[in-house]
Amino acid sequence: MSRRLRAYARRYSWAGMGRVRRAAQGGPSPGGGPGVLGIQRPGLLFLPDLPSAPFVPREAQRHDVELLESSFPAILRDFGAVSWDFSGTTPPPRGWSPPLAPGCYQLLLYQAGRCQPSNCRRCPGAYRALRGLRSFMSANTFGNAGFSVLLPGARLEGRCGPTNARVRCHLGLKIPPGCELVVGGEPQCWAEGHCLLVDDSFLYTVAHNGSPEDGPRVVFIVDLWHPNVAGAERQALDFVFAPDP
Repeated sequence: MSRRLRAYARRYSWAGMGRVRRAAQGGPSPGGGPGVLGIQRPGLLFLPDLPSAPFVPREAQRHDVELLESSFPAILRDFGAVSWDFSGTTPPPRGWSPPLAPGCYQLLLYQAGRCQPSNCRRCPGAYRALRGLRSFMSANTFGNAGFSVLLPGARLEGRCGPTNARVRCHLGLKIPPGCELVVGGEPQCWAEGHCLLVDDSFLYTVAHNGSPEDGPRVVFIVDLWHPNVAGAERQALDFVFAPDP
């Protein structure tokens, strides 16, 4: 990171780079760096002096939250168009990623800062919403957007995201009973048509404790910039963590 940051400063400036320089000099190693009470452990980049809480108020990203919620019907239709039976008996169809864990599937429109053109064409309503967002983290390797599916009985436990510079927005699409999200020890649940803003640099667990007949939990996830990351810092991080050409 330090080498890329020096290259950025030579091309532009060190102005406004105090926190980013400190992150480059003393950021966490993968899997365990500084944080809040040991439960905030971003794997790659810890930007110091950012306000930290497991769940972020909606007002912090009001424009983007309201845009995504108003796009709920279109995004839900897009999911219906790309959905499948999620039986696990056959390989995932075109566009779906291999399961992160048993019963956990994703179809991404943006993956690690790269647009996935085929998936975007198949999901025009979701893509249109993404294009209207003001804080979408779309130009560096921390940024993703797409559908996340959790089958009954599936669980992802004790994970942390790569950086505290982002806020992960979850728009509930299909939320059966028995689904739970715990971030930094605080439990929450999704609601259909509504957004939750999550700082996933905190330890988190997602679980679907419902029965098979309840069907999958489906959310549309978008990575947004943390509202307290300044414009100059965003530009620098986009440069340092630019996707591979």
